Amino acid sequence: MNKLAIIGGSGLTQLEGLEIIDQISPTTPWGKPSAAITVGKFNDIEILFLPRHGDPHTIPPHKINYRANIQALKDSGVNEIIAVNAVGGITEKMTPCRIVVPNQLIDYTHSRADTFHEEDLEKVVHIDFTEPYSETLRDELIMAAESVDSIDICKIAIYAVTQGPRLETTAEIRRLEKDGCDIVGMTSMPEASLARELEMEYACCSLVVNWAAGKTDEIITMEVIENNLKEGMGNVMSLLTAMLHNRR
Repeated sequence: MNKLAIIGGSGLTQLEGLEIIDQISPTTPWGKPSAAITVGKFNDIEILFLPRHGDPHTIPPHKINYRANIQALKDSGVNEIIAVNAVGGITEKMTPCRIVVPNQLIDYTHSRADTFHEEDLEKVVHIDFTEPYSETLRDELIMAAESVDSIDICKIAIYAVTQGPRLETTAEIRRLEKDGCDIVGMTSMPEASLARELEMEYACCSLVVNWAAGKTDEIITMEVIENNLKEGMGNVMSLLTAMLHNRR
């Protein structure tokens, strides 16, 4: 039986109809995950929630222990992950508060511990990463969106994963756009590749919280980001709820 985890902010445990039944604090060979994992039930479906930035939100994206997070979920029996991320919009359709289900990514990060296979190996391990996101989970998110009238998602997009924690320069965004990227964020890698190494299905539900640098004349402020995050998370929660209802 498939067991689902949702990685994102601690507020995701407020899904309507979710019953919280436990909280676990596993350890892994890679250390502890970002925070305790909340275990809930939704219509008899067990779901695990892990806030990637900690609880409270104190871990910057380049300091997240991605290996511990993914390993802890795997050890807890999870084989499917929906990752919720806040991103910036680069191309015209990626307007603030829009939900995006990316199908591709380009990794611009550096110096992150990004594989389980680097020490004491019997053989070198290479994973196929041609399609970095699970088509099965992407289809579920897309179908769920179609059942909620108020949600208009973008089904195809390339996610540029940058190092952070600073936001990008205008020139960097121009470069990302020339590379074909539609949205920019800081957390999809190495989450996606680590999940693939452990043979876990992984997909992103990305919320655009600001226009990327240089896309408007306005300075990007945390106030703008937080306001769009607050406004858009209602639709994210509705989308996840619809997806879970479809699994009954």
